[in-house]
Amino acid sequence: MNISNLSIETKEKTEIIDITKEINKEISRKEGLINIFSKHTTTGLTVNENESNLISDIDQLLTEIVSSDNWRHNKIDNNAESHLRSILLDSSITLPIKDGEMDLGTWQSVLFIELDGPRTREVRISVL
Repeated sequence: MNISNLSIETKEKTEIIDITKEINKEISRKEGLINIFSKHTTTGLTVNENESNLISDIDQLLTEIVSSDNWRHNKIDNNAESHLRSILLDSSITLPIKDGEMDLGTWQSVLFIELDGPRTREVRISVL
């Protein structure tokens, strides 16, 4: 098993970043599995299309689903919305590797979703 870390610098409070190319650079095997894990409670991962209107729609959906600022956790860190939005997303994704790359569909990308930025984030990549 090969393990590496991908550092991501986010610039916005909420930001959706395509990390597909960076992850493919970390793959060291022609066949197998890759697990991508975000080590943060206010981020998420998903596999979807990297299309600008859809990216905006994802951001809008997460904002509309969790929009109140009347959460108890806000008394501590004032970021309850970020934590609650993250539970709607995955913290890890496991994908097959074929021919030395993630075996994604034509329009699929791995998207890292920042919910409480800007920050420096770390994603763990394990290749099996």
